[in-house]
Amino acid sequence: MAAGGDWWYLGVDLSTQQVKGMVIDDNLNVIHETNVKFDDDLPEFGTQNGVQVQSDKLTITTPVLLWVKALDLLLERMKAANLDFSKLKSLSGSGQQHGSVYWKEGANQTLKNMTADRSLHQILESSFSVKDSPVWMDSSTTEECRQLEKCAGGPQKLADITGSRAYERFTGNQIAKINKKYPEEYKKTERISLVSSFVASIFLGNYAAIDYSDGSGMNLMDIRAHEWSQQCLNACAPGLKEKLGDPLPSHSILGSISPYFVKRFGFSSECKVIAFTGDNPASLAGMRLQQGDIAVSLGTSDTVFLWIEDPRPTLQGHIFCNPVKSNAYMALICFKNGSLTRERIRDESGSVSWDGFTKAMKATSPGNDGNLGFYFDVMEITPSAIGVHRFNGQNCKVSEFSKEIEVRAVVESQALAKRAYAEKLGYKVLKGTRVLATGGASTNLDILQVLADVFNAPVYTIDTANSACLGCAYRAKHGLEAVLGQSFANSVKMAASPKLAVNPICEADKIYCPIVARYQELEKLVRNRS
Repeated sequence: MAAGGDWWYLGVDLSTQQVKGMVIDDNLNVIHETNVKFDDDLPEFGTQNGVQVQSDKLTITTPVLLWVKALDLLLERMKAANLDFSKLKSLSGSGQQHGSVYWKEGANQTLKNMTADRSLHQILESSFSVKDSPVWMDSSTTEECRQLEKCAGGPQKLADITGSRAYERFTGNQIAKINKKYPEEYKKTERISLVSSFVASIFLGNYAAIDYSDGSGMNLMDIRAHEWSQQCLNACAPGLKEKLGDPLPSHSILGSISPYFVKRFGFSSECKVIAFTGDNPASLAGMRLQQGDIAVSLGTSDTVFLWIEDPRPTLQGHIFCNPVKSNAYMALICFKNGSLTRERIRDESGSVSWDGFTKAMKATSPGNDGNLGFYFDVMEITPSAIGVHRFNGQNCKVSEFSKEIEVRAVVESQALAKRAYAEKLGYKVLKGTRVLATGGASTNLDILQVLADVFNAPVYTIDTANSACLGCAYRAKHGLEAVLGQSFANSVKMAASPKLAVNPICEADKIYCPIVARYQELEKLVRNRS
């Protein structure tokens, strides 16, 4: 293991399919990485892609003890790699958003009295009132969602309070289902954690608070007051506030690490546990977004992260509390039709490679001579629509475009959607705005050029293969420095900077600003026809 600075910081990310650990030094260099893949390393739990799909095909869960055993294995692998745990000054982490864990009565005493001669799995095997945790892929709570929106005064009112309309995967609706379907198990539940605060609780040896950022992905928290909405709690289950505990700022120091880890692995007794958060907020930290930035992940699904100061919740997208700055917010927008749609258009245009795709796009000019398309091969999330819809410059629907126009149309429409929905949530493109691009398509400079032109902002590329885990390590360091008034940006200023990929063309704003407005008007027609 390479020697680093005087102190080290640990980030732990428990995602859908694996748990990762990453250690950085004082200079923000990554000096150690380890992971445990659930399906491969723990086959006895019978998961596929980290989850178990129940017979109704809607209920999707993961055994809580799988996660516990994975932590055992992760730490043992780090120990086998001769990691010097005593050099860790602090740790933080993240968990897949929206998953929930139900601690049984008496579990906190078990956490407080863990003995170092036994594994975590052995110690905690009887500590959960619900054995299988609902995760973000679950879609079995439609009835509970409608009930919550009704109690809140409608979907927009719920979004105004919690940052999102009711979603099946969100924790409040999952808790409502547990209470209704398994009332005895709910009564026996002493504490409900998110996946993030569940892992933090293990390291702390005590129930860990839910942080503001992950807590705002539950349909339960008033995102402006930073406290649970009693109206939403009442709609979901009785006595819920006591079972959740009070949420805390995302940079909070929860306390020192449990003596269990000092004795079993050699952690320093002074090592601090910083509040854990969700994987999406942790990715924002890992990508080091700053005020005014927008991050775009161009993958199977295209995802947009935004730093927002004045949020305007809508029925599409999500507003979360910002994990690295108090009283700021982040927005997340997911577009289901991403790379697979681009690949289909590439193949149907007769191109055998991305070189042919970009050659076809270069045969047209920015703005595509007024031709505009909507490409929803599968039912889109943002907006809720399906099908391919093409419009010429006079807003008349047409059945087909030439292959060159089609190629540019799909790239422009995807970029226009990102800007249109970002602005609906309160994002403003200003001087100094940066677009940070990642994902498979971020290597295509011509696609990035369209993104730069539509946003009228330079596009930078950033390697974020492990952005959530890296963000956790950064947050571990910042949590200690935040007490001294240090900003997150200053804490991580020594990290490698993103690389400038492309600048917008000089006429970009004049070309695309009117098209954004036109896109929004035509989208209304598309939604009505879908």
